[in-house]
Amino acid sequence: MRSLEAVLEVVRRGRRFAVCSHARPDGDAVGSMLACGMLLAALGKLVELYSADPVPQIYRRLPCAETIRWASRVEGEYDAAILLECDGTARTRLEGLEGRVLVNIDHHASWKKFGAVNWIEEDACAVAEMVYRLTRAAGVAVTPAMATCLYTAVLTDTGSFCYEGTDAHAFELARELVQCGANPAEIAREVYFSNPLPKMVLLGAALTRLRREGRLAWLWVTDEDMMRAEASEEDCEGIVNYAIGIAGVEAAVLLRELRHEKIRLSLRSKGGVDVARIAASFGGGGHRHAGGCTLEGPLDAAMEKILETVRRALEKEDTQVQARAESRRMNLLG
Repeated sequence: MRSLEAVLEVVRRGRRFAVCSHARPDGDAVGSMLACGMLLAALGKLVELYSADPVPQIYRRLPCAETIRWASRVEGEYDAAILLECDGTARTRLEGLEGRVLVNIDHHASWKKFGAVNWIEEDACAVAEMVYRLTRAAGVAVTPAMATCLYTAVLTDTGSFCYEGTDAHAFELARELVQCGANPAEIAREVYFSNPLPKMVLLGAALTRLRREGRLAWLWVTDEDMMRAEASEEDCEGIVNYAIGIAGVEAAVLLRELRHEKIRLSLRSKGGVDVARIAASFGGGGHRHAGGCTLEGPLDAAMEKILETVRRALEKEDTQVQARAESRRMNLLG
């Protein structure tokens, strides 16, 4: 609570704020930025929202989505810059944050205390939950527009309420947001049934390469695939879920070939393997169930490196499961 109050104190004292999140923004990043901007505006503050990458198409119909400024640099004078779900300024890919008062709000396991004020809640189902709590603490009414943005963030960051951290508290938050005006059916249609054709073409290419090895599955997308499908970066989102969705698979990887010999990885887990820890070992981050990082290419080398790392993680998890089972057996035997 002290951290929440510290954030609220910065907000109360300041007049002008910049709000940003990580590059390649997802639903939690977009929804939380928009709701945070609405909160600050309701308090009579001046606010600018920044993103190093465009808002993905499926989130462009969110209320006030057009107010997010696509830029490479934060310009102007601000009393503070609020960074949502970032483990450092580098994750924003924005210049101009140096020397500013930074407010760090995050719920990732890979968080770092880089701000003048750091509010970290690993148990929060999304950063949107923290923005909601901040709104309530500030005494601001949650409008239907804010509720729509926050519900979208919660829906997407819990994997449609599928990830292990989804509990009664997450559903209670969803219930409250619906009471405030969020329309669950309409939001689900926008998020899950509004895919552009290039995304589906790209998915088809990736699925032709789907591979499985026991509890591990992987697939990949080449730069040639991207050009042939006329796809954008956001069209890669969600493809890895088709691999983790296979019965018996516990960990999955999507490799996206970039130019300049870089390979971007999306990692998923059903809970046994902590993919955020794996991603962090390569300079990335995320949640236990979902993480990401970038490796040096070429594709074959990066693939072998990440697959070997995940294999070891699965073997370690097997050993731990067997040890726990043996411990329970010995306890029963007395």
